[in-house]
Amino acid sequence: MAAPGRVIEVLVKPNARSSELSDNGDGTWTARLKAAPVDGKANQELIALVAQHFGCAKAAVSIKTGASGRRKRLVVG
Repeated sequence: MAAPGRVIEVLVKPNARSSELSDNGDGTWTARLKAAPVDGKANQELIALVAQHFGCAKAAVSIKTGASGRRKRLVVG
């Protein structure tokens, strides 16, 4: 579980066959998302996936930087 207010770095890969979040072992994460990066759908799916993985509410996860790119920093908790 992420500490409250923890910032995680995520590399997002949209249009994947299935949605999954994996730890790269170097402090970064990779998120494979089914959603296409259109109209914020991939960002919404990313927030839901991160919230589910860390066991917190979707409202507790926010995108700090990189909302329109593949490399994002998210605040969890």
